[in-house]
Amino acid sequence: MSDAHQNNPNKLAQTRTFDVAVVGGGIVGKACALGLAQMGLQTVQIAPDLANPCPSPQGPQWGQRIYAFSPGTQKILRRLQIWDALDHGRMQPVRDMRIYGDRAQKTDQLHLSAFESGTPQLAWIGESNLIEHTLDQASRFQNKLERCSDSLQTIDVDQDGTTLHLAKSESIRAQIVIAADGAHSQIRSAIGIEASEESYSQSAVVANWICTHPHLETAYQWFLPDGDIIAMLPLPHQQASMVWSTSPEKAAELLKLDQTAWVKQFEEIAGGAICKQLGNLTLNSEVAAFPLRKIRAERFIGPAQFPKVVLIGDAAHVMHPLAGQGLNLGMRDVASLLHILNQREAFRSLSDLVLLRRYERQRQGDTDALLWVTDKLKKLFSGSSSAERQIRNWGLGLVNKSHFIKQRLIERALGDIDFE
Repeated sequence: MSDAHQNNPNKLAQTRTFDVAVVGGGIVGKACALGLAQMGLQTVQIAPDLANPCPSPQGPQWGQRIYAFSPGTQKILRRLQIWDALDHGRMQPVRDMRIYGDRAQKTDQLHLSAFESGTPQLAWIGESNLIEHTLDQASRFQNKLERCSDSLQTIDVDQDGTTLHLAKSESIRAQIVIAADGAHSQIRSAIGIEASEESYSQSAVVANWICTHPHLETAYQWFLPDGDIIAMLPLPHQQASMVWSTSPEKAAELLKLDQTAWVKQFEEIAGGAICKQLGNLTLNSEVAAFPLRKIRAERFIGPAQFPKVVLIGDAAHVMHPLAGQGLNLGMRDVASLLHILNQREAFRSLSDLVLLRRYERQRQGDTDALLWVTDKLKKLFSGSSSAERQIRNWGLGLVNKSHFIKQRLIERALGDIDFE
C-alpha cells in the first residue's frame, strides 16, 4: 500500500468522508449498503457498474442466475423493506425437496416437506436480477446512501480510518470498509488476507426449461453414479431451473447440445427419472457454465496493519452449489454485521476491534460448519467405489426415516437470523 496518495495535497483535498464504505456491487454488497444507510450511517457503495442499475426482469424467460432464498434471507430482505416490493409473480415457493441416490430405488431417497416441518415453505426460488433491481430502486431513495460507479486502486489504513483511492473520482475516507467484492476480492488480496482455494474439477451447467408436467412446488436433486449432480429447481409458470454439476469436459459437450440432443440426454439419466417427474422439457434460456470451487478466507477482518476492514459474501467464502446455500450464507454475514454494529455500546466506534472480532467469531463458526458439510457431501456423492455408493444411498434412506434428523436439516437450511 503506497503512501503517495496521502502525500499529495491536491488528492487529499478531494477526499470525501463517510461512516462506512462498501466495495462491491452484487446482492450481498447492495443489501449491506442499504442496511447500513437505514441504520443512519453515512454510507458509500463503490462498484464499477453502479451507474447502470439492474433492469427489471420481464417476459416469459427467466434469468440464468437463479438463487434459492432461505426463510432467513427472506427475513433480512423484509427487514430492509425489499421483500414486499419484489414482483412475487417471478418468485416460486418450494414446499418439498426430493433427493435421489444413484440406484434409482425408492429406499434411496430423501424427502423434505414444509408441511411436515410446520413451515410455510422451505425456500423461495428467484432471479438475481429481480433482487438486484429491487435493491437498486430502494437505494435510489435512501438519502444516507451514495453510490459511486468507480473502481478501487489502492487502500490505506491509519489509526483514525481507511482511505480508498479510486480510479476516476475523488478518494473516499471511512471509519470502516466492507469488502463485498467477490471471490477474487481485490481488497482481500490488497490487505494480505490469504485464502485457501480448492477446485472441485467440476463446472455447473445452468439453463431454464418449460415442463409439460407440473413441478408441484418441488425441488429435485439426483446424485448420479458418475459423480454428476443434477438439481431441478421450480420456477413460476411450470418452468424449472437446472444446475448440472459435472466435469469441465462434459460441461463443454453439454453447451453444444441442441433441443433434440438435450431431450435424449434427459431420457438417459437415471432411467428417464427427470422426464418422469417433469415431463417433456423445452429449453427456455441460453445454456451457460461456470467452474466450481471452495474458497475460505483465512480471516474475515483485516490483519493488524489493516484492522478496519471486514469481509462478507464471496470475498470471505465460496462453496459448492449442491446445498443452494452460497447466497444465504452471505446474507447471514450481512445480518450479523448489521446486528453487531446496531447493538454496539455507545462508547465504541464503528471500527472498534472488539466489534469486528465479534463479527469474525460469529461468522467463522457458521461458515466453517456449512463449508465442511457441503464439501463432505460433494466428495461422498462424487465417489465411484461400490462402498461409497452403498454408504451414500443407505445414508439417504436412513435420514429419510428419521423425523428428528430431517427436522434438524430443515432448521439449518432455513437459516434463521436475529436482528434485534
